[in-house]
Amino acid sequence: MIAFVSGTVAALAPDSAVLEVGGVGMAVQCTPGTLAQLRVGRHAKLATSLVVREDSLTLYGFDDEDARQTFELLQTASGVGPRLAQAMLAAHSPDALRAAVSSGDEKALTAVSGIGKKGAQKLLLELKDRLGEPVSAAAAQVPGQAAGGAGEGWRGQLHAALVGLGYATREADEAVAAVAPQAEAAASAGTEPPVPQLLRAALQTLNRAR
Repeated sequence: MIAFVSGTVAALAPDSAVLEVGGVGMAVQCTPGTLAQLRVGRHAKLATSLVVREDSLTLYGFDDEDARQTFELLQTASGVGPRLAQAMLAAHSPDALRAAVSSGDEKALTAVSGIGKKGAQKLLLELKDRLGEPVSAAAAQVPGQAAGGAGEGWRGQLHAALVGLGYATREADEAVAAVAPQAEAAASAGTEPPVPQLLRAALQTLNRAR
């Protein structure tokens, strides 16, 4: 198993990064939050989990060991594959997921794209004794509100991800403003604005402007 990769960031994409390790480019699937912390040309170290399929080998990367372990624990629940587990970590931190599961918070899970009400109920039952209790009391806060107000979390994540992909601050500001109605619509419906989808929409806006 590849426990981590450490090297220079060679390239960034909306859902992945390439790290040069010993002269080899390692493609690593990452959440927007992880990508936002990376910069092309700078050194980075990511905890990783290798998912082996008959026709593919996919490496998933994380900020730290806690996120990697949570990613693997989530997949012990029936119906949860690596993509859904990553989507859950894109929407919530490991501690926020532990808080949601320990408190039976269906709404937090249905905020993840691909999880409906019945799926959330099933996950709460299956994961309750696997994820454990949250480490931080702050994890009990509603995702996206811990940094000062509902809906503000997605803005910071999206802006940082765009800057990390090489866009100027002004371009990132304009792209965030362009997708704000989409995020606000999700918030009005009672769900967490989906950062991965917002990032794709923002990139489409930037590509049309160029």
